[in-house]
Amino acid sequence: MSDRLLIDLHTLPEEGKTFSGELPAEIFDLPRHDPQPVGPLAYDLGVQRFGSELLLTGTLSAAFEFTCVRTLHPFVKTIRVDPVNISLEIEQEGVVDATDALREEILIEFPEYPRCEEADEPMHCEIDPRYLAVDKPSGDTLDTRPRAQGDDRWSALDALDNLDSER
Repeated sequence: MSDRLLIDLHTLPEEGKTFSGELPAEIFDLPRHDPQPVGPLAYDLGVQRFGSELLLTGTLSAAFEFTCVRTLHPFVKTIRVDPVNISLEIEQEGVVDATDALREEILIEFPEYPRCEEADEPMHCEIDPRYLAVDKPSGDTLDTRPRAQGDDRWSALDALDNLDSER
């Protein structure tokens, strides 16, 4: 497995060429608290040159471990981009590195609010009603989080409301 997708323009036929393979998960280089790849980035691309532009079309996929926004459980979801259409400007003759463009196409497909019901193996995705203040039953054994001691920021606003009612 190569660690970069390098396209040599000197050997690229005029009718284009197919590139298939995998790039290592390390190309994503994401911060520790972001979703993490659990496998390589797989690609199957047709590459063709049009003047000063390189057009890549085909499919991309990579599996990531996300954290559910509802249940806070980890789950694996494969991000697939099919079809993918990437245009790269050719700045100089020689070898073009398309790795970062493939990486970005996967990253922009991350779900904004990942839920475990969207996993490769969907799970039941529901917030425990004991943690919902609106639906909290009166006999619940979970304590409501107390306000911080000495925090009277809201009392100043309450005092304003009391002034209006006195008039």
